[in-house]
Amino acid sequence: MTTKHLVALAALAVATLVPTATAVARPDGLSSARAATDQYHDIGLAMDDGWGFKLYDKDGIACIDKPGVGAMGIHYVNGPLVPDGAVDATTPEALIYEPQKNGRLRLVAVEYVVLQDAWDAAHSSPPSLFGEEFTLVPAGNRYDLPAFYELHAWLWKHNPRGMFDDWNPRASCDAA
Repeated sequence: MTTKHLVALAALAVATLVPTATAVARPDGLSSARAATDQYHDIGLAMDDGWGFKLYDKDGIACIDKPGVGAMGIHYVNGPLVPDGAVDATTPEALIYEPQKNGRLRLVAVEYVVLQDAWDAAHSSPPSLFGEEFTLVPAGNRYDLPAFYELHAWLWKHNPRGMFDDWNPRASCDAA
């Protein structure tokens, strides 16, 4: 390989790395979401800042799990954020906690939620963050809510099924 080829390869490598570094620093990046929610490892601070509504499904269950697949955990929702029709990586609509054996709650994930009617009124495609399209949860769901788009992000606990999968086999509701 000639020096000319090596220089061209080096330039290509730098050009490839620069956009990646820029993408990480974007305000909608995972690092921004982590930074914005880091303080909410303390559930008291989360509740003081508006995430005080514990979401229950229509059967009265707060810690959401799916036997054989995994768990989500307990969702603490910031009510005013849900109907606003907006998506912002730094303000998830729900913080998700896993109950611990010692009675404490561990922040494991966040969830972004937007009502379908509010989103679709101003957009022609589903919302997305972090390069991931939200999932549509139709009306008649386990929460008895109108249709909504959602995206989980396991910012604080590794999920072998993937960062954005709803269910985490390493999460548990056993201590709930």
